[in-house]
Amino acid sequence: MSSAEPSPGVPVEPGGVSPGATPINVRALRPYGLALLAVATAVGIALAAELAGFEKLELPLLLMAIGAAVWYGGPQSGIAAIVGATLSIAYFFARPKYSLHIDRPDLGYFAIFILFALFIGSFAARRRRVEDDLRRARAELEARHVSLLDITHDTIVLRDVDGSISYWNRGAEELYGWTSKEAVNLVTHRLLQTVFPVPLEIINEELLRTSRWEGELTHTRRDGTQIVVSSRWSLQRDAAGQPLMVMETNNDITERKRGEDDIRRLNAQLEQRGRELEASNKDLEAFAYSVSHDLRAPLRHVAGYSELLQKTAFSVLDERGRRYVASLHEAAKKMGTLIDDLLAFSRIGRAETRTTLVSLGDVVREVLRETERETEGRDIQWKIGTLPSVHGDRSMLKLALSNLVANALKFTRPRPRAEIEIGSSDDANGDVVVFVRDNGVGFDMKYVNKLFGVFQRLHSVESFEGTGIGLATVQRVVARHGGRVWAESVVDGGATFYFSAPKP
Repeated sequence: MSSAEPSPGVPVEPGGVSPGATPINVRALRPYGLALLAVATAVGIALAAELAGFEKLELPLLLMAIGAAVWYGGPQSGIAAIVGATLSIAYFFARPKYSLHIDRPDLGYFAIFILFALFIGSFAARRRRVEDDLRRARAELEARHVSLLDITHDTIVLRDVDGSISYWNRGAEELYGWTSKEAVNLVTHRLLQTVFPVPLEIINEELLRTSRWEGELTHTRRDGTQIVVSSRWSLQRDAAGQPLMVMETNNDITERKRGEDDIRRLNAQLEQRGRELEASNKDLEAFAYSVSHDLRAPLRHVAGYSELLQKTAFSVLDERGRRYVASLHEAAKKMGTLIDDLLAFSRIGRAETRTTLVSLGDVVREVLRETERETEGRDIQWKIGTLPSVHGDRSMLKLALSNLVANALKFTRPRPRAEIEIGSSDDANGDVVVFVRDNGVGFDMKYVNKLFGVFQRLHSVESFEGTGIGLATVQRVVARHGGRVWAESVVDGGATFYFSAPKP
């Protein structure tokens, strides 16, 4: 019997699935497929880059893959991505390659990677959840706004000063339920059981004095339901100036009033969720600070012991062992720098702003003095314009300017003569705009929205060092001062970074 034929006595449903077989839940497998795709893409790019001579890209690429898996696939996808990323590093990038064996010196590296991946995944998951909540709240609010577009027919009622109805139009018939024959000659306030916002005597006094009155009234329709109307009264006088009749126009605003109540309730809910988002962001910053701080101790051990190995066991190790130890020590140093930058970034969100009058010119001169050792031997043409004083936190503003100057120094390094300009101007809103311009390698403006994100890099680590946190720090500092930050650039034509701050 051919293996492709069904066994005797076992019915087979169309499509080749027997009645007793468990169907595959494709939806349940999607998170894992997404994780596999993200990790495989990152590994493929890293391997291709390694073949092209660009090494050590696997860590940032796999962390990005984990973040994407959590963002689009949820926690299950993120856990699967972390497992896949760890196995991929062990198999494709750790020595010995193409084996899941992990040497003891690499265990610390893998532990740090997993902890950092968990932190990235947790941050992405919580951020996505908060954004989904805000998106739903906005959708509910927009739906309520749409309901306010319902418009009813106007009602027109003519009556004498005592309230006896002489004219009752079709709009009044549709709104209240009584026909014109039934309503004429009846007193409008008794017919509609009007509830006035103030005593009727006060309203009539205003009507006689100004010939007009506007307000909201509560009326009862023929079926017993109550409605709220926006009412306008106009007093008509005879030739002698004596009151003749009143034209009353009523618009049904019951739905609008309900909508306004709903909007107030939804606004209160949105404000509450905004406060919860702010509290959540503070919790995330505290979490990032705590995790980064706690990572320092084991990382110091890794860096310290790897340095001891280099000093004491260098002659005993073979070439491969020396390379392992050197890579381990270098990775620990890079991770230490990254943790320091993360701590500084989180401190900005947690620290209180101490506002004083800050001379930006003095701050820039101080920053340039601190960069003299780094720029020694380089041909740099500095152009420092007139810089104003602003109200702000001096240490924070110095941190922002230090990052912008360091950015300009880094990306002008390939130039035989670097040109860096720092100046200021006033914008249309009357704010101070400070800029740092350089003739460096620049960047493609289609990626400008990624510049100020955490861990966002537009150049390879091999070309230009860094952790991808500097410009995010600048944006956070400027935001704390009520300003904004932006950039302009041309590839291989330099870049200009701007930030605004309110004038004193």
